[in-house]
Amino acid sequence: MRYHAEPAFVLHARRWRETSLLVEVLTQNHGRIGLVARGVTGPRRHALRAALQPLQHIRLEAVQRGELAWLDGAEQIDSAPVLAGEATLAGFYLGELLLRLVPRQDPQPGLYALYRRTRDRLRAGEPLAWTLRRFERDLLEALGVGFDFGVDGAGEPLDPAARYRIEPDHGPRRVRELRPGERGGDATGRGLLALAADTTPEPEDLPGLRRALREALSHQLGGRGLKSWELMGELGRFTRR
Repeated sequence: MRYHAEPAFVLHARRWRETSLLVEVLTQNHGRIGLVARGVTGPRRHALRAALQPLQHIRLEAVQRGELAWLDGAEQIDSAPVLAGEATLAGFYLGELLLRLVPRQDPQPGLYALYRRTRDRLRAGEPLAWTLRRFERDLLEALGVGFDFGVDGAGEPLDPAARYRIEPDHGPRRVRELRPGERGGDATGRGLLALAADTTPEPEDLPGLRRALREALSHQLGGRGLKSWELMGELGRFTRR
């Protein structure tokens, strides 16, 4: 199979052998693809190497050969957003989630559009915690394992004053009693309703949304954590934005 002028976002790139790279991209029409980019680490291939950095938006030419495609060429559609500090790690987090949860060669145009929206929000400097919560919510939905965050698993409207956990096979379930100091993976009903309506939550509701969505994502990850969670101290610092 040949990919011609295929738009894609670069998710990850690492050295392979002496002069090549293994690159993971999210394409517009063919889903996630693994690429072998040969001979790109030499001094004369700087432009191509720069085009294959994470968060870059490129147009590629490649031929599928088994599990991987062999890259013939790539050019930038636009430059990657210039990020710093926590936003840089947020970009790493987006790519890591997609690498872990999205199989190769499974066309999902909605994921391409989702990554593009989130990348644009990072570029614009929108509030980081809310940007990530929206991405997590929409990623679960695109993968077919999302929830209606405005109602509980029985279809009853959420109580803004109550607290809820996200159960993978049920959706939001009300937490009837918490021990002193216990938080677990609970979120406020008010925060979940804001998530459902895509309206900015109150700042004090964001930590609970992070915990609740992390539990839902952890289930999809098979209980294996992410490197980005470790790097950000379980993403705790994102909630202080």
